[in-house]
Amino acid sequence: MPGVTVIRAAMLAATVLAVAACTSSSSSAPVPATGTASATGANWPEYGANPARTGVAAGLAPAGQLSTAWSAQLDGAVYGQPLVVGGEVIAATENDSVYALDRVSGKVVWRAHVGTPVPQPPPNGCGNIFPLGITGTPVYDPAGRRVYAVAEVTGYRHLLVAVNAATGAVTLRRYLDQPTAANQPAFNQQRPGLAIDNGRVYATFGGLSGDCGPYQGSVVSAPLAGDGPLTSWRTPTSREGAIWAPGGPVAGPNGNLWVSIGNGAAGAGQPYDGSDSVTELTPGLQRAAFFAPVTWADDNDNDLDLGSTQPVLAAGNAVFIMGKRGVGYLLNAARPGGIGGELAQRSICAAFGAAAVSGPVIYEPCRSGGLAAIRVDPAAKTISVLWRGPASGNGSPVVGGGAVWVTAYNDSGAAPGTLYALNPATGAVSQQLTIAQGLPHFSSLSLSGGTAFLGTLSGVTAVNGA
Repeated sequence: MPGVTVIRAAMLAATVLAVAACTSSSSSAPVPATGTASATGANWPEYGANPARTGVAAGLAPAGQLSTAWSAQLDGAVYGQPLVVGGEVIAATENDSVYALDRVSGKVVWRAHVGTPVPQPPPNGCGNIFPLGITGTPVYDPAGRRVYAVAEVTGYRHLLVAVNAATGAVTLRRYLDQPTAANQPAFNQQRPGLAIDNGRVYATFGGLSGDCGPYQGSVVSAPLAGDGPLTSWRTPTSREGAIWAPGGPVAGPNGNLWVSIGNGAAGAGQPYDGSDSVTELTPGLQRAAFFAPVTWADDNDNDLDLGSTQPVLAAGNAVFIMGKRGVGYLLNAARPGGIGGELAQRSICAAFGAAAVSGPVIYEPCRSGGLAAIRVDPAAKTISVLWRGPASGNGSPVVGGGAVWVTAYNDSGAAPGTLYALNPATGAVSQQLTIAQGLPHFSSLSLSGGTAFLGTLSGVTAVNGA
């Protein structure tokens, strides 16, 4: 589809452009660069580097000795992957600010403060991120040279903004909330990365940690230009059915979007309600196909759903998904199969976060026991575990520079994090580096030009040698 083609072409053509001279101002108004910052190239323009969310940075030189290049303290925690656009690193904070940082020095090029974050849970609600501002990874549109992000703002509303990537000027502000009795914005959270497809920007929603209050998982899209009606799709359950895996919608080669869905309201003895599934949606947000395990009712009843990772599109027209139950399911992308339609299944690990994929090999983020490298073969209907990474490596992996990269984060945020570089053949640790600033839940990173960029609990840290 057009939106996918534009981004993929920009990625393949992207080179590292001239680094901007910049200012270190932290004013709440956009602060323009004083030099020649460019936003025409994008090495990592969205979660996972591309619309398919592969998490692969192609063409990088072999990784060298790891060292901290810089750490930028911003006005809040950065839960999403930093974007790399030309000479800038784009990061969004839980204080509802979008920053551009000089990729070499980490100094602020501009800052756009787009709203006031939510300071505390809604009445009788829950959640585990406060203040709650921008949690999902933004997305960069190379055609319009704008960065899109969704900010939760005071009043528990979800505001789509577009920011000029060269100047920091906010060029679009539009609320995405479509409240109903069963879906109240106060109980929605926008955690997954945004996507661009077919000239529209897509945001997905789940609930707050703890699944409090009335909400239904949903996908909402708006035209990139901001004008025109919103389109949306809700999980056809009476409650929950969150779409919350941090990787966000995965674009297939036909332009359709794949999402995973969490627990719904239906249980044993009740009709299936669209929850606990892998769901394929058209760009117009009509359901094209789905898969759910035969255990869907038990998954719903025991919080063991598939929604904790995003679907992976692998070689051979394969789709792979793992969730909280710890079972990996191999699907045929052309015929996901409905309930019980998998090609193969295998117990591996409870997975949370976002996977990376290179050809037939998938790197899944396991909650415990270390990252799992998995080979799938849809023709032979087999799932093979190749290796497991370091036991503490619970973050969401990426691949590049001859290594698999994974972080170790601490749920409490009280301890430093760790960045690991793993041998892709064996999973052995080649190098590791302490990230003193601490790493957020489901931590991941971006790769570009020999540097890794990590969102931290206080801003962004850059690591040379990647």
